[in-house]
Amino acid sequence: MENYRKVKVLEKEMKVPIPDLPSDIIEMKVKDGSKIRNIMGFAMGKMEAQNVRQIAFSGSGKGLGKTISCVEIMKRCLQDLHQITKICFRETEEIWEPIVSDVGLDSLTVKRNTPAIFVLLSKDPLNPSEPGYQAPGSYDSLWIQELKEESVGQKRRRPGTGRGALHGRKQPKAPAGRGDTYKKS
Repeated sequence: MENYRKVKVLEKEMKVPIPDLPSDIIEMKVKDGSKIRNIMGFAMGKMEAQNVRQIAFSGSGKGLGKTISCVEIMKRCLQDLHQITKICFRETEEIWEPIVSDVGLDSLTVKRNTPAIFVLLSKDPLNPSEPGYQAPGSYDSLWIQELKEESVGQKRRRPGTGRGALHGRKQPKAPAGRGDTYKKS
């Protein structure tokens, strides 16, 4: 590729993978350089309005993790949101031209599929049989169950055998300090 230079990058618009969405739905397109504070400020303002019932987040490539973070923040701030998550691909087309034209090289077109995510959050109930559906609060029950299992596991462990134990020996005490004493002057 040292004989070519990238001339143009075309990102094809990602089709909405959830059918029957209203045409006026707010879609937050999260990119790698997007600031979460800006995205969430706008999205929270719209969702707190009474007339907005649904919002969609989409992102691809390096913006995928940021998209998921935005969705999780929204679910924590606004309780009782129904969610449908769809994973898909976004097609990107790169056009490469030869640097030296008299060598007989042709221009190249490279098509690439990058992973993408589309998340619909709704105040209204969604179809629970739809693949990718999460009910409101379903993540809380998972965390509560894990915390219960973790606390039961800690009770069963023998004292002195945990992570901080020094191979079965007693832990050293912190050195005695001078203490804080105050005198009236």
